[in-house]
Amino acid sequence: MRMGFHDAVSALLALVAVVAMILLSRHGWKFADRLRPNGKTVAGVVVAGSLAIDPKRRLNVLTCDGKRLLILTGGPNDLVVGWAPNEEAES
Repeated sequence: MRMGFHDAVSALLALVAVVAMILLSRHGWKFADRLRPNGKTVAGVVVAGSLAIDPKRRLNVLTCDGKRLLILTGGPNDLVVGWAPNEEAES
């Protein structure tokens, strides 16, 4: 069975669409950052560090609004260990 003109054009347009999505996902976040008013960044939860306790469990340090939170993940239950002291308070 041969591929007709309509099938070839459809395949080519699908390829162009996939390449466009890849390029937009790669550069789309940079473009969206420029559209944000006053260049403000959105505050959120950031994983500041992670330590493997054993093959299943990890101790994670999360930063949320300038505060650090310790959580233990990967066991039968996830556990919030507690809030870590701020670096400024330690100095």
